[in-house]
Amino acid sequence: MAMGSSSRVFAVSLWLCAAAASPGQELDSALGENEWKAVEASVDRALAYLITQQNGRGMIGGVPAGQPAVTSLGVMAFLSRGHQPGAGAYGERLERATDFVLSCQGENGLLSYADVAKAKGKIVGSQPATYNHAIAGLMLGEIYGMVQGERSVRVKEAIGKALEVTFELQDRNAAAGADRGGMRYTTSPMGSDLSVTAWHLMFLRSAKNAGFDVPKKRIELAMDYVARCATPVGASGVFGYQARGGGASVAMTGAGALSLALGGRHGDERVIDSGEWMLRNPVSRTRMPRGRPYYSLYYCSQTMAQLGGKYWAGYFPGLSDALLHLQQADGKWLQGSDRYGNAYSTALAVLALTPAYQILPIYQR
Repeated sequence: MAMGSSSRVFAVSLWLCAAAASPGQELDSALGENEWKAVEASVDRALAYLITQQNGRGMIGGVPAGQPAVTSLGVMAFLSRGHQPGAGAYGERLERATDFVLSCQGENGLLSYADVAKAKGKIVGSQPATYNHAIAGLMLGEIYGMVQGERSVRVKEAIGKALEVTFELQDRNAAAGADRGGMRYTTSPMGSDLSVTAWHLMFLRSAKNAGFDVPKKRIELAMDYVARCATPVGASGVFGYQARGGGASVAMTGAGALSLALGGRHGDERVIDSGEWMLRNPVSRTRMPRGRPYYSLYYCSQTMAQLGGKYWAGYFPGLSDALLHLQQADGKWLQGSDRYGNAYSTALAVLALTPAYQILPIYQR
């Protein structure tokens, strides 16, 4: 069951207070006043670019295989800067984007644009479907309480159906073994991997924060799987792709550490090891993560904000300087090796720059 109307009003009030605030007192010391102004200007240019990538249906970004995840990340980028659906310059556009995401849900609850036509009965779909589902579910959990009327009812229903899909994916790995508690693709054989599990875990946490019935055991099982993905600290990171093996990487180190931190395990040695590893491997204009840099920096920035203190202060200045340097004149960040377009990379870059504002409930410390 979801929260009542009075709780939603309270959540919106908290959100509006956060939206009007400056970076949190502990986190704002990482940059000076002029540097923060530069970050804010950068984020505003990025959002102005993202809105040009929205079509008449509400989709942000034009890569169908990455939908509705790219649209959902775009919505979260706007929310992270304090923009509210139904209000202000982007209010109507955010409502339209939310409606597009809702339209992507199939009869069985799967949130995936490319697979929605065949999403009947058994949960099946392409490899990106599980990412689309979890990221869209996360966004809906974050925006629930900010939307009103019929749209609020539709979001509530969509989250309930989406949770059942995530539960089903997790139950496929209920047998004892390294994969237990995690999730992977919507096709079989399943197994589990950290990349997919991290997004589904954030969806579960967001829905639970919003008042939906998410059994604690579901979250604990997923976090236990994440913990099993830790590897001996090495040159490439602390967390690997799967518990059954796989080399560590920057992206998976951020994903693993953030997943555990958001679940309340900030003091876990694997989270601390990840923070220390990131401090030893800072980001700069000449040192960016290989592969999918914006995906990696999103996770790492959010992780270091969760850890705070020396971790945030030692990591964020280099990250923000590098991202501002790489931003294009029209506000976007180029996709590079990512295959889901510039709207995808731009939304992730914004989410990497805005943790200090502590507006999105899922990332609040």
